[in-house]
Amino acid sequence: MLADTLISRPKRWDTPFGPDMTDENVDRVIALPLLADIDAERFSNTLSLRNILKHDSRIIECKRGDIVVREGDYGHSVFFPMSGNLRVITRLSAIVEASEPILSANTQRGRRTGLWAAIKRAWFNPAIPEVRKYHKQGGISDYLRRVGDGTEQESRPYVSNVEQVLETCETVDIDSTDNDIVGEIAALTRSIRTASIFAETNCTLLELRWQGLRDIRKQDRDFRIFIDDRYRDRAMLRQLQELPLLQHLDRKVLEEIIKHTLFESYGDFEWNRSYQKADQRDWDSVIEKEPIVAEGGHYTDGLLIVCAGFGRVSDNLDRGERTLDYLSRNGMFGLEELAEHWHTGEEVPLKKSLRAIGYLDILRIPTALVEKYILPNLPTDMRPHINDDDALPWEGSDTPDRLQQSLIDFFINNRTINGSKTMLINTSRCVNCDDCVRACAVAHNNNPRFVQHGPTEDNIMIANACMHCVDPVCLIGCPTGAIQRDQSSGNIIINDTTCIGCGTCASSCPYDNIQLVEIRDVRGSFIHDADSGSRIVKATKCDLCQDLLVSP
Repeated sequence: MLADTLISRPKRWDTPFGPDMTDENVDRVIALPLLADIDAERFSNTLSLRNILKHDSRIIECKRGDIVVREGDYGHSVFFPMSGNLRVITRLSAIVEASEPILSANTQRGRRTGLWAAIKRAWFNPAIPEVRKYHKQGGISDYLRRVGDGTEQESRPYVSNVEQVLETCETVDIDSTDNDIVGEIAALTRSIRTASIFAETNCTLLELRWQGLRDIRKQDRDFRIFIDDRYRDRAMLRQLQELPLLQHLDRKVLEEIIKHTLFESYGDFEWNRSYQKADQRDWDSVIEKEPIVAEGGHYTDGLLIVCAGFGRVSDNLDRGERTLDYLSRNGMFGLEELAEHWHTGEEVPLKKSLRAIGYLDILRIPTALVEKYILPNLPTDMRPHINDDDALPWEGSDTPDRLQQSLIDFFINNRTINGSKTMLINTSRCVNCDDCVRACAVAHNNNPRFVQHGPTEDNIMIANACMHCVDPVCLIGCPTGAIQRDQSSGNIIINDTTCIGCGTCASSCPYDNIQLVEIRDVRGSFIHDADSGSRIVKATKCDLCQDLLVSP
């Protein structure tokens, strides 16, 4: 009988972020002004400051012109300048947008194919799949620089004409002596980068991934205050101004609210990894694993506002949890109970619970400020209505078609709520003729972009087609920015020219909606890498017929 194989349980730091983080480099990093005052005694032995910096950070050397942060990308790390100068592009000139396509968030996006061009494409579709015409296209190396050695090599985008950018674009200088950081808002909230930043001179940066940023912020009070103040100054006011509930308040009142509002994070920022491994059919176990943000029956200490992620609203039913609703960005929790307490003066416990679906970032506005500034000045038509405890949000009298509880569980537990544009198939009407797949192929040069397959509940199938997610984890880590959110339509699209076929997006997509395909030339032969001889692959997925005059 063969003996069982024994291995150590995989741990978070089995694979460090940067292999070059020696003890000497950690000493160098800890000496940085923004990190030097952190009290290492506040950290545990297993999660020490040195271990965090050694495994969750890396030192990167940037050459003049290297792009550190690119507008339109989704961030997962923050950068500390150690030497040299950076430039933030606040306005991109037309000449640079044309000559430096790697900087443009709109390159090859938003174009619509005309009627005759669509007819021509359908008529002259190649007979073989995944054909690319490369004889007229420039190489990807025009905008990428290979850095690193061996398995640690990566592609880094760069600006080819730095002087032109400095002369024609509006920029802001960041010197390493400013003791500043860049990218912290996008790293904390996994939001889109709002500006491009490149190296004006050769420079050295410390890159700290979000896990390390989260842990240091959690353990060190002064660093947490620093990061939260940056968030308040750069992002919180903008989000509060988006809320209809607060739009009637003047800026001074909002600034007073911001001073006392807390920023909190729950759940797993890399929820897509655990989601891919979980059995989503066991609804009870799914809910039990979700972190509780606010529990029914307890008293609330403030109004909760969702910054990012999703929250499940549920109540207790037959010794289990029944899903009532879900919250996304700008969703609020606890307002009804606070309003009832303000009117009656009696303590009112929460009637429902709030859990983090994957991960959830919230703002917590203290009760005293809600009662002082928000509720007294709230227009009558915006005052909260207290729902019947047993009534589901979608079961109002004005909703003739009530959703079954099983469908609500199905959509939420399968994270369909993350999709902004999801393709559903009514299996009661589908006869498996595959006309939809053929039509998709005709519209995409004989290349079908979705799969007639997916999770099913009752007569509803969620097709394996890109859902153009609210939280597009597939964008994180793309070395060229080839996969991005279109700024005008909001669709997630892939720039075939700049895709290098690394597979990062495909492995990150929690729904298996991105495929890597081997491409061919016009003769039908596979295209190979001139250096390694391996076949070239590209990432493909549903683009919701982005460039067509009509919807799918």
